[in-house]
Amino acid sequence: MVAAQVSDAPAPVYLGGRGNYLPFHTSKPQSKMTAFEKIGLIRDGISKKDFEGFKQKAGLDYDQLAATLSVARATLINKKGTEKFNQTLSEKIVSLADIYAYGYEVFEDTERFNNWIFRPNQALGGLPPFDFLDNQYGREEVKDLIGRIDYGVYS
Repeated sequence: MVAAQVSDAPAPVYLGGRGNYLPFHTSKPQSKMTAFEKIGLIRDGISKKDFEGFKQKAGLDYDQLAATLSVARATLINKKGTEKFNQTLSEKIVSLADIYAYGYEVFEDTERFNNWIFRPNQALGGLPPFDFLDNQYGREEVKDLIGRIDYGVYS
């Protein structure tokens, strides 16, 4: 009998829907992680490699992310490979990724959500949801809006 090869690399975070993954290396879907598990992920720090995976999946560029995360563009660019961002920035990245994870789960289509996040929305005063992702209260408002869509409430 041949032993199966098992990778030591942790599985990427599953986001629900049809194959929606974000590359935060944990053993369960980000949407199913407890607050304590997210705290551990944040305290450990998000690596540049994981951040790049999120950036690519979300279809965002460094300028958009720098503005949304309230950091200098160079802060995002200068890290290499497995180097990790500090706890404060990691928390912002995980919080932003939570919004995208929820959106991918509800929309069941990465591209559709990535387009929706930039479209003007009446529920947000005609502004795109992305414009609200730069602070905690804006992210909560966008998450609530995605929840209303999930439950079929016109938004």
